Amino acid sequence: MIAEHWPPHGLRLRTPRLELRPDDDPGLGELVEAARAGVHPADQMPFAVPWTDAAPEHLGGGMLRYFWSERAAVAPERWSLNFLTRLDGRVIGTQGLMGVDFAVTREVSTGSWLGGRYQKQGFGTEMRAAVLGLAFDHLGARLARSGAFVDNARSLALSRRLGYVDDGTETLARRGCPATQRRLLLTEADYRAHRPEWRVEVTGLEPCLPMLGAV
Repeated sequence: MIAEHWPPHGLRLRTPRLELRPDDDPGLGELVEAARAGVHPADQMPFAVPWTDAAPEHLGGGMLRYFWSERAAVAPERWSLNFLTRLDGRVIGTQGLMGVDFAVTREVSTGSWLGGRYQKQGFGTEMRAAVLGLAFDHLGARLARSGAFVDNARSLALSRRLGYVDDGTETLARRGCPATQRRLLLTEADYRAHRPEWRVEVTGLEPCLPMLGAV
């Protein structure tokens, strides 16, 4: 079994409508197709790294190299769990949960995207709430961070629904131009005050804990 040698392979998060699993190669193939179908309007760019600007013939290869490199680099000092979000068994997007020196800081950060046809249906909020439940309720996190460009109103609204508060701004280069990103912060207390009524179901976590510095 792969999970014996790579514990994240057996990790599962389940919400009322979704299942989240760390990336695997068959699922990444579906994720590429979701990206090719469109993630955002061409005149907008919600990402600091404009990966969706890649030519269609290069998009898939670039995505695979990125996810493979993140998977290979998982270690207690720095880790990224890139969950593939599935609706009725089909990959519709990805939700990342990241930590740096988590054993010391107890801080995480998040990043995500959904295929365009699955947006505006509450899935983004549900999958972010899932990894926040993993972080605060199961890993012992004390703080979660996120961020969005100030013109990404939907992402900012999603974060505020879940209890994030503003934590200043920074200027980033976006498509060769300066753009303001708003930093966002979620404390454990604010998470518990804004958490959804449901609780994420987590299975296969215990073998992963040493890799995440969460023992």
